[in-house]
Amino acid sequence: MSRNVQYLTNENGERTAVVMPIEDYEELLEDLHVTRIAYETRDEPTRPLSEVMEELRNAGEIDV
Repeated sequence: MSRNVQYLTNENGERTAVVMPIEDYEELLEDLHVTRIAYETRDEPTRPLSEVMEELRNAGEIDV
């Protein structure tokens, strides 16, 4: 994320809003989405990657 961020302030000099490049905003939204998904799935059971890869190979979904 770039440092090209501007702050809008009120008459007391308090920050009230942020202006940032759209690319940075979209990256921030994506990061927030990934964080939310990780949080929501934190208690789900996990499996070894090798098991998942084998399952995908057997299903013909990957050929690695």
